[in-house]
Amino acid sequence: MPSDAASAPFEPETTPEEYRQRSLLLADLGRYDEAAGELAAGLTAAPTDPALLATLARVHLVAEQPVEALVAAERAVAAGPDRVDGLVARGMALVDNRRFAEAAQVAGAILGRWPADPYAQRTGAALLSEARNGQEALNAAWHGVRIAPADGEAHLVLAVVAARLHLFDLAQRAYAEALDLDSAIGDAQSDVGIVRLERRRWARALETLADEAALAQPPAPDMPDAALLPSPQSPAVVRPAGPVLDPGPDSAGTVRQAVLYCANSVLVAGALTAVMRLASPGASRVWAAVMGVLILVAVVVWLTRRLTEPLGTALRRLGERDRPLLAAAYLAGAAPLLIVLHAAVGGVVALVAAMVTAALAELFVLVRQ
Repeated sequence: MPSDAASAPFEPETTPEEYRQRSLLLADLGRYDEAAGELAAGLTAAPTDPALLATLARVHLVAEQPVEALVAAERAVAAGPDRVDGLVARGMALVDNRRFAEAAQVAGAILGRWPADPYAQRTGAALLSEARNGQEALNAAWHGVRIAPADGEAHLVLAVVAARLHLFDLAQRAYAEALDLDSAIGDAQSDVGIVRLERRRWARALETLADEAALAQPPAPDMPDAALLPSPQSPAVVRPAGPVLDPGPDSAGTVRQAVLYCANSVLVAGALTAVMRLASPGASRVWAAVMGVLILVAVVVWLTRRLTEPLGTALRRLGERDRPLLAAAYLAGAAPLLIVLHAAVGGVVALVAAMVTAALAELFVLVRQ
């Protein structure tokens, strides 16, 4: 007689796509914390699944957690560089983190890589408009309408881009066309969930632009009628309590690279300053001041652009997890300041101290590697 185990039906493991679908359903109910939990469970089994990572980024975006969204979006792009969903999530996260130059680059990449894809064209145009509005964004929005004339969302994007350029008559006509093609766009501001995240984002942007135009120009005859843009009345939502993905390893790697860049630059600048000092002490001090400031500013800007979280948060996390690396970071930061000090007071003590400090910072990193 067969055993109970043999007669029991086979239950396959939950697939990453099933976790993702459950998270979409929960997000539609405004339960973003549970949606993130489903994605976390899926990522435990498939940590590099690009669809799960892109969906997690969208959950954080709709929950107004841009830092966490950028962490997930960066990993989604790394796991699936040829997928448009990860790039779109990264572009929106960069905009929400006010990193507009990088967001414009992402928007340009989307527009260039998928010229015949209606979703890519309208989304890339809208992202470009958010990051760096101008004629290029308007051209992209028109292209999105041309390749998908029956798509209401394409006309919605054209309305947003036109309104940002103060082309209010065009914005009104494009929005009216969007409503004719898809009347649900009129209620897009109150959507909950992430399936229509882009539509809600553009509709809310258009509503804000309409309000600003009404304040600046009371008659505002060319903006979409306020009656067509109802105030959003979204149900209560529950946001994730904390990040699903730990940005610590990514941040540590970025700080480690910054320490090496800074230390090597200080060593080279210090050696050149010492050589120049033999010929002209005054000129060497000017050189040292310029190089010290340039190195410090360049490293801070590079760190700010590469980190997916605020620099202060990354340093605090290092203080809890990797104090030697934190010490190396502070030593590397002090080295260019010592070069500037040498430029201010002269002598060789500050210059030698800068080079020794930089060497110690690099040694800390290399020994740990």
